[in-house]
Amino acid sequence: MDDARSSPSPPSPSSSSAYSYVLLNYPLISAIVSFAVAQSIKFFMTWYRERRWDAKLLIGSGGMPSSHSATVTALAAAIGIQDGLGSSIFAAATIFASVVMHDAFGVRLHAGKQAEVLNQIVYELPADHPLSDTRPLRELIGHTPLQVVAGAFLGFVIATTGQLIKKVASGT
Repeated sequence: MDDARSSPSPPSPSSSSAYSYVLLNYPLISAIVSFAVAQSIKFFMTWYRERRWDAKLLIGSGGMPSSHSATVTALAAAIGIQDGLGSSIFAAATIFASVVMHDAFGVRLHAGKQAEVLNQIVYELPADHPLSDTRPLRELIGHTPLQVVAGAFLGFVIATTGQLIKKVASGT
């Protein structure tokens, strides 16, 4: 018999156990860790290659690997592992991940290329032109397909590693 007493009710928002539910939310933690690791990789790769610290890389878009792809892939993979590949929420997360990754190497990559061309045009304007002092557009906003695949791979690895850690920690 399945009644309200057989399953725990969700905690009230004011209770301290509500925070522990969030902190133990495996898909959420996988996604956040994937984003942080991808952004950190960009940050340290720039330091290694160019010997300069650029804190903007910790939150900026573009570059290798794609943190957007890592985040949504980790989320979808963790949901698939936790709730099953046949679950509706896994289907939704997979479609969401596909749209985000397609956007990253499609629309946003081309918008970045257009920004590069527009910045060059503005740079070549005469000093007395009304647009000559226009602030440059951000050029690194999209990803190459390789950067998207690398981010997706990173997200998948982090989600599966998170599941292994979760199993070891729970003793199952």
